[in-house]
Order: sequence, then C-alpha cells, then structure tokens
Amino acid sequence: MAQSLVILAAEIAFWCSVALVLYAYLGYPCALLALCAFRDRPVQKARTWSRPPRVSFIITVHNEEARIRDKIENTLGQDYPAEALEIIVASDCSTDRTDDIARRYEGRARLVRAPERGGKEAAQKLALQSASGEILIFSDASTALAPDGVTTMVANFADPTVGCVSSIDRFVDGDGRVSGEGAYVRYEMFLRALETRVNSVVGLSGSFFAARREVCQRWAADRQSDFSTLLNAVEMGLRGVLDERSAGYYRNIADDRRELERKIRTVVRGISVLVTNARMMNPLRHGLFAWQLASHKLCRWLVPHAMVAAALSNLLLVSHSPLYAVTMLLQCGFYAAAVAGLRTGAARLRIPAYLVLANAGVLMAWLRFVAGERIAVWNPSDRLGALPQAGGR
Repeated sequence: MAQSLVILAAEIAFWCSVALVLYAYLGYPCALLALCAFRDRPVQKARTWSRPPRVSFIITVHNEEARIRDKIENTLGQDYPAEALEIIVASDCSTDRTDDIARRYEGRARLVRAPERGGKEAAQKLALQSASGEILIFSDASTALAPDGVTTMVANFADPTVGCVSSIDRFVDGDGRVSGEGAYVRYEMFLRALETRVNSVVGLSGSFFAARREVCQRWAADRQSDFSTLLNAVEMGLRGVLDERSAGYYRNIADDRRELERKIRTVVRGISVLVTNARMMNPLRHGLFAWQLASHKLCRWLVPHAMVAAALSNLLLVSHSPLYAVTMLLQCGFYAAAVAGLRTGAARLRIPAYLVLANAGVLMAWLRFVAGERIAVWNPSDRLGALPQAGGR
C-alpha cells in the first residue's frame, strides 16, 4: 500500500510538472491565440499631431564612458521635433568620464547626477523630479534606436487606454547574427504582441520603454522600473502595449558568466515586484490581467522547479512502466543536447542550451530571493563592442 501511494504521488508530480512546463511555454500563447479570435484591442495611433506631446528622454547610466557619446548622438538624431524633446542623462554616481562627456552636450542634453549610488531606479527617479515631459521615455546607454524610434513610440499615446509602451528587442551579436537567445527573444516579442491584441502586455523592455507622466507618480526607487511601471498602469485602469515598429538594438554580453548573472539579477528583482504586487493576480479585482500575470510571470518562474520535479519523479517511475522509460530517455536526450550546446556552441543546440541555462538562472534567483537577497544597485552589462547600428547590422 505504501509503495502504491509513493508511485501515485510520483505520477501526479510528474504529470503536473510536465503540464506546467508545457503550459508556460506553449499553452499560454495558444490560449492567447484562441482569445484573439474573440477579442482584439487595436491601438489607435496618431498619424500626425496638432501639438506633439512634450517628451522627456531619460538615459540611465553608470560608468558608460565608452558608449554615452554615441547614445546621446543617437538620441539627438531622432526625427521627433527638437523643441518637444528633452534629453536627460541620469548618472548613478558614475566614477569614470561619463558625466564629463554628458556635460559637453549642455544645452542639448541635461545631466542629473545622484550624490551616491542608489541603483538604476533611484537615478531614474531623480531624473523624473526635474523632467517636464508629458511622456517619459527610459533607455539604456547600450541600446540604439532607429531615427523614428521616439516618434513611433509616442504615437501610441494617442490611444487614451494606453498607459505605457514597450519596444521590441533586436538582439545583435558581434557579427550581426542571431543566437539562441535571439530566437527566445523573438518568442517573447511574439507573446507580447498577442498580449497587446487581447488586453495588455505583462512586462516592458527595460532598455527602451515609455509611460505617461501620471503612471510614473508612484515610482519605487528600489524595484524593477519596467515591471513596476506596467503594473502601475494596469492599476490605474490603463494598459501596456507592444509597439512592433519601435525597436531597441543591443549587442551580446561579452562574458557568458556575466550573462547568467544578469539573468539571475533580473529575475530576483522581478520576483520581488511580483511578490509585492501579488494582489494583482486576484481575478476578482483584475480579471483577464490576473490570469496573464500568473501565466506569463509566475508560471514561467516556476518552470525550473517543475523541471527538477519531473526528473526526480520520473526516476522513481522509470522501472514501473515502459512509458516512463521513454519519458526518461526524452529528458536525458534534452539535457544532453543542452550540455552539448553549452560546450560546443553548435547552432542547432542553442535553444535547448539557452532554455536550460535560463532556467538554471531562474532557480538560482529563487534561492537568492528566499535567502533574503534584494538588488537595487546595478552594474551595466559588459556588452560586445560599441553601440550597435539601429538595424541590426
């Protein structure tokens, strides 16, 4: 009897774990696709403005002397009316030549400097206090924009239901090629496009996003700004949308170990925001968005736990049925492909390698979060080369 109960529990754990993984990556987007047949919320974009909204473009930096000049020039090259575009460089107490380079653009760009390091969001909050724009755009020094990047993004705010706008991510490595993460980023952008059609996106691209000024009034200086801004907009009865014409171009990170650390840091901060705003997963208060938030964030961040549970429960079951012998072989084959991909960099194995690496990062993020780690201060990612060409070349 006891053995039978163990086998039953293992079967329940295995199939529930498999279901969670499949739902997180396939079930949720399929559900969104089905909803699109009944529910479609197009964004009413402005073709022209009688008076262009005033925009404050905030570039957050810490020790970005290698890229800040190109970033400011890239922003000054925007085709948005210059009289309606305010450029603010928010320095998180940089210790290199970043601030000196930014000061050379006095009159065309303004530097605000934090007196001590407080983190990305603290620097952004400092810039917000002096910003005059109706629309606030946030961008990193490592992200290049096409000349119409600001114009296309601001056009979304002609729709009164839109509270914030996310760009799409265009991932460019040193040779302009797309890697396994590039495929994963395309998947994320596809998901956000579906979310936009159905209701609202659940996250924004932190390297390039925009929000109405009123959405930014409750700015948390110690929490992930892109995620928090989206949640603030939804709580105000607005929505976040993806603009597929507004792209942020960025390069690969130079060191794979730093890339893993970046993922861990991002998820630790994201979990902190989700836990703080757990009330927003209440469907009685937030309806469709509550389901989206649970599906896109919580279920995704539970995937590594489900992968571990699926492997362990499958080991208990492998001798009890040929079916579980097959599923064990499939799991072993997947992880073998991932390890081979990580060791060799083979193009055909990049996606399983990336999925395993990414979920390993999420698992480590949970461990750090449970241990009490909270991250506010950040070091910019060490990306390959200078600012990329806006166009992925």
